[in-house]
Amino acid sequence: MVGGRIVSSLLVLAMLSSCSGGDGGSGSGPSASTPTPTPSPTATPTPTAAAGCSLRERQSWAAAQLNEWYLFPETLPASLDPTPYSTLSDYVDGLTATARAQGRDRYFTYVTSISAENAYYASGSSAGLGVRLTADTNARRLFIAEAFEGAPALAAGIDRGTEILAIGTSAANLQSVSSIMAASGTQGLVDALGPDTNGTTRVLSVGDAAGTRTVTLTKTTYDVAPVSTRYGASVINDAGHKVGYINLRTFITPAEGAMRDAFATFRAAGITEVIVDLRYNGGGLLSTAQVLGNLLGGNRSTSDVFAYQTFRPEKASENETDLFAPQAQSISPTKIAFIGMGGTASASELVINAFPPYLHANAALIGTNTYGKPVGQIALDKAACDDRLRVISFALQNAAHNANYFNGLAATMEKTCQAGDDLTHKLGDPQEASIRQSLDYIEGKSCTAIGTTASTASASVHDTAIRFTTADAPVQTLVAPNRPSPAQRAVPGLF
Repeated sequence: MVGGRIVSSLLVLAMLSSCSGGDGGSGSGPSASTPTPTPSPTATPTPTAAAGCSLRERQSWAAAQLNEWYLFPETLPASLDPTPYSTLSDYVDGLTATARAQGRDRYFTYVTSISAENAYYASGSSAGLGVRLTADTNARRLFIAEAFEGAPALAAGIDRGTEILAIGTSAANLQSVSSIMAASGTQGLVDALGPDTNGTTRVLSVGDAAGTRTVTLTKTTYDVAPVSTRYGASVINDAGHKVGYINLRTFITPAEGAMRDAFATFRAAGITEVIVDLRYNGGGLLSTAQVLGNLLGGNRSTSDVFAYQTFRPEKASENETDLFAPQAQSISPTKIAFIGMGGTASASELVINAFPPYLHANAALIGTNTYGKPVGQIALDKAACDDRLRVISFALQNAAHNANYFNGLAATMEKTCQAGDDLTHKLGDPQEASIRQSLDYIEGKSCTAIGTTASTASASVHDTAIRFTTADAPVQTLVAPNRPSPAQRAVPGLF
């Protein structure tokens, strides 16, 4: 790694950070060391009770940080009266409104909790049902896109493809999903499911291959495994053709060991063609994204550029050049099929964007267009108030200096193949539509290119909907609240 001082404090997020493109890690600024993450989001200070934590003081602090670090300083207002803004988040949204109108900051700059974010990036800690939700907004239907190990939903037999038909706090007051969406859209679903806190109970009417039934689920704290123990990594034998498959849910520290184990298996099997499934991956740590790049970079030189991080001119001393560093487990791919969709953002897009300069059309985007977040955040902390301000501060470029994918990667990739998200098959199944299309691409078969229109259609002012579609599939929306938690930003659709 060559250049400035701040990479250790950066976290590339997504989503929905948007889904994001490069959220940062922990820290209190570019030169800060990364603090030891807390094991759980507890002991959060009460902002108004701590010295220096009045709303006006917090607003003044946030404005000063933006003026110093924001990537688009010319878009900031010369002054913005904080009086009309009742929350710090609303004030930050007001400061970044011009860049947002230009499509350069779609709520990528935001305020979050230090303790909650540290807990998530250390272990994947989150409280909820343990599912990723996707809605067919046209038909007003709600499905499980993914269920997480060790969480309440999977323990109750709810998994990918299960449809949620109705939601209530008891069997007596179940409301149909269709009526909720008709009245309040996807935010109505968020409200009906209640807060993501330990002990919150919801009754669901669900339907799947086992029939229709009513289940009662109580939200608990669990860790999102970044690589599933059920389908996260495998060697697919496709008519005698061996292809490596890895599904990475999120870029957090625990992913690194799981990825190394998977690639060690690929290397031992002589794998040179691989499917990297990032369809729901909203981003996470830049350092973890680089580990994935290195594991895919066995045939890259240590002088080859993985990514450039470029700050505004007066902060150029912070610029970084990240070089490939092949690992003992690295493979030397001849073809990579990256599965991406509207929930693919931030660190995920960074990894995908890194390979076209070297593999050209042998690195393909399969699925639909991605979210579009070619920028990264730094973490600026006001610790007494438990405030972490994620500020868009740098552009993320590949070796060819491409960071021009605010509308998604489809227009910049040399090869793309359209495919849907097939909820009738499990993730990792060679017959699932996007995996099947990936295998066909690797075999050299023709395909229909992905359209280059932006894949997002926000259902609220905070990108609560990440949409992806194909010509022959319904619009599916990864559901998220107006103010996503750290986990929900990196794992779009998480509840």
